[in-house]
Amino acid sequence: MIIGSGYGPNSPGFDFRRVQIIWDAVGLERELIFTLEGFKPFGWYLTLVQFAYYSVFGYVEMTLRRISGRKIPLKTYLVLALLTLGTMGFSNSSLGYLNYPTQVIFKCCKLIPVLIGGILIQKKSYGLLDFLAAGSMCVGLTLFTLADSQMSPNFNTLGVMMISCALLCDAVIGNLQEKSMKTYKATNTELVLYSYSIGFVYLFVIMLVSGDLVKGILFCSKHPKETYGYGLLFSLSGYLGIQIVLTLVRTCGALAAATVTTCRKAVTIVISFIFFSKPFTFQ
Repeated sequence: MIIGSGYGPNSPGFDFRRVQIIWDAVGLERELIFTLEGFKPFGWYLTLVQFAYYSVFGYVEMTLRRISGRKIPLKTYLVLALLTLGTMGFSNSSLGYLNYPTQVIFKCCKLIPVLIGGILIQKKSYGLLDFLAAGSMCVGLTLFTLADSQMSPNFNTLGVMMISCALLCDAVIGNLQEKSMKTYKATNTELVLYSYSIGFVYLFVIMLVSGDLVKGILFCSKHPKETYGYGLLFSLSGYLGIQIVLTLVRTCGALAAATVTTCRKAVTIVISFIFFSKPFTFQ
């Protein structure tokens, strides 16, 4: 339905190719940041930096495009920001405990929570093939995880808990984004600006109180190129990717967008193994 239909610049098939290229770059850039020795405890600080960049990009785009006003209620953005923070924060932090291919395979099972979220939030109904496809991805996830737990030193229970929390947030956020954009006719840029700027405030306060903010600043000040520099590239790629995914959410629905982003992960895993040496098994 999504991948094979059309080849024009506005077609879903073209969106799939753009998602593949951009999010592969995001994955590689994020993993590159985590190869910096000593950076693993600072996944939440990376999320804070990422949210700051996204907020700036969103504000600049809204200014250049002369988009004014807010269409989605603030109370909805407060929820979206919290879910966005959970999705990206736990996802980034889990990389300190799981190797990237393991994290990617875990995220492949987000189709199941998105399916459930669609039923509960938007009162949608899905066919047998939808559930079979989601179930097949779960089987692949389980097999890969069992292999990785025997071979990779990065496999960690805390990492699994973090990525599971990210998936729970994914169960809600895509469906809430779809419902909000269709109900209030809001633009992608508005959604990004308010979700990430409010999320930035949430995380800034939390990290300031916990003391992690100062620790992150001190560490990254010693490695500005590897953190803020690569973080800028990582965030720019991510911002472009989010715009495409939100377009898919608006036009095709949350489940279709999740399917596209899940399908491209197979190539992401292969690329990750090429650029970053990791053990792997087919058993």
